[in-house]
Amino acid sequence: MHYKFLIYISYSYALPIGNPLEKEINKRGYSVYWFSDLEEGAKALKNKENVFYNIRDVIDYNPDIILTATDSVPDFFRGLKVQVFHGFNAEKRPEGKHGFAHFRIRGFFDLYCTQGPNTTKGFLEQQKKHPHFGVIETGWSKVDPLFPVENKAKKNDKPTIFIASTFTQRLSLAYNEDVYNEIKRLSETGEFKFLMVLHPKLPIEIIEKWKALNNDNFTFYNTTDLIPLFKKADIMFSDTTSAIQEFLLQKKPVVTFGHTFNHNYLINITKASLIEESLNNALTYPEDLINNISSYINELNPYFDGKSSERIITATIDFLHKDKSYLKNKPLNFIRKYKIRKRLNYFTLRSFNSPYTINLKNNT
Repeated sequence: MHYKFLIYISYSYALPIGNPLEKEINKRGYSVYWFSDLEEGAKALKNKENVFYNIRDVIDYNPDIILTATDSVPDFFRGLKVQVFHGFNAEKRPEGKHGFAHFRIRGFFDLYCTQGPNTTKGFLEQQKKHPHFGVIETGWSKVDPLFPVENKAKKNDKPTIFIASTFTQRLSLAYNEDVYNEIKRLSETGEFKFLMVLHPKLPIEIIEKWKALNNDNFTFYNTTDLIPLFKKADIMFSDTTSAIQEFLLQKKPVVTFGHTFNHNYLINITKASLIEESLNNALTYPEDLINNISSYINELNPYFDGKSSERIITATIDFLHKDKSYLKNKPLNFIRKYKIRKRLNYFTLRSFNSPYTINLKNNT
């Protein structure tokens, strides 16, 4: 049977999530197209030929399976709607009655392809309360290119630190002037080599400020493809971004600045004056820390074969044909459905001058 897949995104950082899936779909000889519901994501897709830029094309395509790296997906798009996640559960903050935001159920998906035991357990618990979706553990497609992991004991001639930051101002090291000045000083001493990426949703003035640090020991990268940088780095310096979890899969230490939780698999500091000392400590690969990292990633994403995309595609096709009569109906979601229609109308009409609009009163 020939299957038609749609990869549904919003932002450019979802491309590294979808690319391994696209590769696996193409390998099997099935059809695959991309669609972004925001202009930032659509611009990032400009170098691909298999992209839909208006709603009518998606509807006419009539996909069998929609793989989403977003929190929502239009209910009027046909096909099995599968959540493949836009990040790991970064455990930045608890969110009241919903628990961690990673496990919030919005009522759009038929299947959650979870990343590892700690995610699977969370969604199985949610499934008991909201029995309208399936849960299959597959691992995460984005980290497939990370494997096989190179020998972590192999160090660079000069200690190399990868820096990444989240975009939420109160959690982001990118806004902190003391951190900026200390990284600037360390880059000028030549003790370390820094590789930096910032979240694309950060204000341009913040990005340009850090980019201006470029020198022989500091390089700013404007990319969402972080894995090549992960492989180059000995350790990571960050805040609460979910890129931390991706980096940890290499069993390399991470120093965090102002993390909201004191996880035993991280070296967390709250003062910029401690950055140099903490980086040097991390570079020794403390045995207890590495053991804690190993225990953590076995719960996070215990698939180190680079075949999670393969598992996702297999799981979605199997679930498509599975008897799903045991599942309850999804919630009506009138407000969320309305918001999706409103956003898509604005995006499609304003950005691409599509002649097609959606009836905002149509809930089917």
